Amino acid sequence: MSNLRARDLLQWLESHFFAENISLIPLTGDAGFRRYFRFHYLNQCYIAVDAPVKSSNNQAFVDVQQILQDLGVNVPNIIAVDLKNGFLCLSDFGDTVLAERLSSKNMQRYYAKAIIELSKMLKCKPAVVAKLPDYNAAFILTELTIFNEWLLEKHLGIYLTTDEKIALNACFDVLVSAIITQPKVFMHRDYHSRNIMLLADDKLGVIDFQDAVKGPVIYDLVSLLKDCYVRWPKQLITPLIEDYRQQVQDYFPDENLSKEKWQYWFDLTGLQRHIKASGIFARLHHRDNKSGYLADIPLTLTYIKDVSAQYDKLSFLHELVTKRVMPAVNKGSRF
Repeated sequence: MSNLRARDLLQWLESHFFAENISLIPLTGDAGFRRYFRFHYLNQCYIAVDAPVKSSNNQAFVDVQQILQDLGVNVPNIIAVDLKNGFLCLSDFGDTVLAERLSSKNMQRYYAKAIIELSKMLKCKPAVVAKLPDYNAAFILTELTIFNEWLLEKHLGIYLTTDEKIALNACFDVLVSAIITQPKVFMHRDYHSRNIMLLADDKLGVIDFQDAVKGPVIYDLVSLLKDCYVRWPKQLITPLIEDYRQQVQDYFPDENLSKEKWQYWFDLTGLQRHIKASGIFARLHHRDNKSGYLADIPLTLTYIKDVSAQYDKLSFLHELVTKRVMPAVNKGSRF
């Protein structure tokens, strides 16, 4: 953060709290352009956020925070906000992200709690959901192009021929079709163990929700259970998948949510997310100088390899990833 931004943020905080000499402690940020700080005032901890207006959707953060709070989802309180300058002050959820405490012994218990929060989001009224950006076919395809542009071409130097691009786009169309046929609900869009805080009372707090959209009912479940940063054995996640299927079936009684359909949606929606994520991780390295995410690309590719192998209509994608992309990544090309 520039000295000018730091000065303005401090002045804004001191004005709001009628305090002097507030001391900001920098915190580890996320993949975006926001910067986070902790400060203390009258024996309370707060989080100050520097969220530049040009690169942060602060109005969406404020709007979605209110939606989630109204649903009973545990999100940070907004103590103060300056939308013109891109400053926020939030309640402090502490330092412990759920990812740091998960193990094979406790993951089902904590993920069951995380799914309870999802079930609250599921009940968001259609009129409220309708005001969110629509995660439609064009939106989905735009995300998928990140894979070709940033992972294949920019990062690995893999350039597809015209025929290969047609074959890959045909695979993408299969994914889009599986996604847009699902009931649309409130969708967090990045619901995973690094965006869930473990609080002192063993409750969960949800963060990083500003990119919420009107999207497919299974997306957030896939994001949680097929996390881009950690992989869990099938026997641990299968009961959680089924539990949420039953909840969604109860909420949409007119939908025939068979186990087969639910698994198909789960597989292909997850595939789209992991294709997008692998491209985003490469983009974070090349465009944003955040190279730590390169280490997460192999897991996303493993997910893609394993799921695409199960569907004949995704054979081109499977061969592309297994025969060209994964070997190139394993060789450390352009890291």
